[in-house]
Amino acid sequence: MSKKILLSILDLAVVNDSDTASNALQRTKILAQHADKLGYERFWVAEHHNMAHIASSATSILIGYLASNTERIRIGSGGIMLPNHAPLVIAEQFGTLQLLHNGRIDLGLGRAPGTDQLTAQAIRTDFFEQAQHFPRNVRELQRYFSSSNATAKVRAFPGEGVDVPIWILGSSTESAALAAASGLPYAFAGHFAPRQMYQAFEVYKSNFIPSVHLSRPKIMACVNAVAADTNEEAELLSSSLLQMFRNLVTNSRKGLQEPVENFVDQMSEEERFHVGQMTACSFVGDAANIAKQLKEFIDYTGADEIMITSPIYDLDAKLHSMDIMKKVIESINA
Repeated sequence: MSKKILLSILDLAVVNDSDTASNALQRTKILAQHADKLGYERFWVAEHHNMAHIASSATSILIGYLASNTERIRIGSGGIMLPNHAPLVIAEQFGTLQLLHNGRIDLGLGRAPGTDQLTAQAIRTDFFEQAQHFPRNVRELQRYFSSSNATAKVRAFPGEGVDVPIWILGSSTESAALAAASGLPYAFAGHFAPRQMYQAFEVYKSNFIPSVHLSRPKIMACVNAVAADTNEEAELLSSSLLQMFRNLVTNSRKGLQEPVENFVDQMSEEERFHVGQMTACSFVGDAANIAKQLKEFIDYTGADEIMITSPIYDLDAKLHSMDIMKKVIESINA
């Protein structure tokens, strides 16, 4: 392959069923350290609220903790849901993080609330208004980071003049158009909403305007990945992923559940349909199987970077999956 494909990780600090948030956060630290050791490009965590099975709600704090416990890997947000926050505060937080951690911090931005409507309004009473102003707020955030804001009456300290790479995150052609018009890199949430992925990438590439941040389009595809020594073992491990998405479909709030044999057969036809749509961009199997599928996916999408998320119940199995995925990307890049 002519270009080298980067490999990164998205982790939600998922709380296993009958486990604690404290343990989930420690597992996330272990995963970040392992990714650092293996040579992954970046390790991102995501902002979610009012979800008992996800422990990454205080995203900026968790990013600082992970950066303090790693050495090389980039640490960032996948993402910060900007309508939940004042752009000035995010500029101050991420400016501080960048200065503390030697330029290893990324700032991925999304416009969704990362929660239900009631909780979104509890976080910020004008959330839905701010969501409509997402492009304006992205520009405002960029202005606070810019040295040219030095004469303004409102400035970000620390933050002003600090280089914090911004990514636009999304799952639609609308987010792709914003990233293209802004000359920013674009990350698509194919791990739970893959339906518009290919159209979004085409919109982004065909409308991209070079900027001081980026001279050409830069695409990241976030996908599910469950790798194991055999296809059969990977299929079993991936049943935790399927259970997680069925719980979303049925609005059942549960932690990540243990693998179950033949779980697909336990779902109703309607559940299989919805879960199948949400997990359509998943790579499950042994190294050879995933390498073949992933290379075809990269060739078709033109992705520059693959970010994987792996809801695997057992920590050792998840670490081993990371090992396999790193070897897979190395074989594709060879």
